[in-house]
Amino acid sequence: MTDPRCGAAGARRGAEDLARAAGRRLDLETAPFTIPRSRLLVFREGDGVRVHTSEYERDLDRCRVLDLLEVVDGTGRVLPVADVQPHRIRFDGVTLTFDGLRALSIGGDATARMRLRFPDGSVVAHPLGPGLRIDVAADRGAVVAAQPASSHERALAALEREWADWFERCPRVRDDLQDMAAFCWWVLGANIVELPALEGARAVVPSKIGYVGLWQWDAYFIAVGLRHGDPELAREQLDLAFRFPRENGQLPDVVHEEGVLATSDDLPESDRATLRRAGSQVADPSAPVPLTKPPLAAWALRKVLEVEDAPQWAAAQLERVIRSQDWWFAGPEENGSDLDRDGLPEYGHPYSSGLDDSPVFDGPIPTTAPDLAAYLVQQDREIAALAARYLPGRDPAPHLARAERTAALLTARLWDPVERRFIARGAGERIDSDTVLGLLPLRVEGLAAEVRAALVAALDDPARYALPWGLPTVSATDPDFSAERMWRGPIWINTSALVAEGLDTAGEPERARAMRERTVRLVIHGGGPHEYYNPLTGLKAERATTAFGWSAALFIDLAVELSR
Repeated sequence: MTDPRCGAAGARRGAEDLARAAGRRLDLETAPFTIPRSRLLVFREGDGVRVHTSEYERDLDRCRVLDLLEVVDGTGRVLPVADVQPHRIRFDGVTLTFDGLRALSIGGDATARMRLRFPDGSVVAHPLGPGLRIDVAADRGAVVAAQPASSHERALAALEREWADWFERCPRVRDDLQDMAAFCWWVLGANIVELPALEGARAVVPSKIGYVGLWQWDAYFIAVGLRHGDPELAREQLDLAFRFPRENGQLPDVVHEEGVLATSDDLPESDRATLRRAGSQVADPSAPVPLTKPPLAAWALRKVLEVEDAPQWAAAQLERVIRSQDWWFAGPEENGSDLDRDGLPEYGHPYSSGLDDSPVFDGPIPTTAPDLAAYLVQQDREIAALAARYLPGRDPAPHLARAERTAALLTARLWDPVERRFIARGAGERIDSDTVLGLLPLRVEGLAAEVRAALVAALDDPARYALPWGLPTVSATDPDFSAERMWRGPIWINTSALVAEGLDTAGEPERARAMRERTVRLVIHGGGPHEYYNPLTGLKAERATTAFGWSAALFIDLAVELSR
């Protein structure tokens, strides 16, 4: 699907061309060979490849199927990987592709043979002949069988058609952004998994490399990118995120194939102690800890509906969003999140913030944070606008009134007029960390002019936030700043995109566009949509996951915006 709002310059690129552009980035290291809905991942291993499955809460080392698959020609020479495209890996004269979701097909030079090393250390060799099929069964590992050459050719052609259909939907954007947009579109397709327990629902997971589940926040950002090419799949992500609220309306942190993660009681007993509110003066430290994500549900819902309207679906989803919003403001007696009943809800655990390793959460918890207040203000306003369209019988006035109260409390209690920045409080105590959480109130309409000016000045300050490659998650002047440690300095695409929206809200469209341009340049310079980036080098942080869903989705969303 071509986004009609994009210029004609990129629209001439065909699906095959975009697939080839994505294929050039499939290095089998940061980007494995995989296909939509499959749990199989193929990585480079020396001159051959290795095969893993992808499972919830299990690292790749525990999901090995084949430690090595090598192609050996008739002279005994190992044939290295020569080329990778979304639908196949090519060795010299031999190709490897998928045949269904749990099988690999190999065909080509009949004189070649496959040498396979299994996780138990055993090594076997199979003559290729007309072709081989490797089935992966959960209870038997990998099973190799001969197959006709025609079967391999059919599998190869079918997968090429499947990827062509996917790339036909890739948004056409500016020429300088199109190749990376194609790769990001591949990432979104490759990260689709089926959740059999949910009637085969398709979840676009953050990454098949380590994050196999539908995290609430990730689903919002991923849906915002998917909407430009596959609005139906975008709606499916929101449907899954909203489908399993608790009785009090709280949305779960994660929906996965074994259930949901909504409180600490959904974790193994060994993990629960670390999630208790130890030391908190306003909550029962023995009670289950709610685990959720920041309230961007109405924001994501609005953006998905902007591309393709679905009134009946929207009305049902909006009812769940409203209940979730009310949960944030409910007191502890209702298992809500305004734990001290002061009108400003708190994060009951760092996980619920999405920025769980931020130094803001080094102090006591629960945490009253400026980003949460800002999200809640805007969500009430978003709900009022959406309700006027999709729930005409609902009075928007209570949502608008609550938004005004929350906005006033945000400034009155969390704005420091001396240091001219927002601060957080942990269990009532001031937290001095200077982080991106204090910049997100830019998204609140109606901030005082002096507050907006101070936040914009912080973004322009090269000593704090105007670093060489973009917006760090902690000010470079903060003692806890680290260019490599998750949420303590590295650049994340989602916070950059949200702050860019805040600059638009603050009446700074040129600065907003410049931030979006820096963000897409970062992804290109860094080599792809990684989980997070070193703000001094612009490269992938050492421990960041690659082929990361929301980075890919938001690159696409930013590219579409910049191509208008």
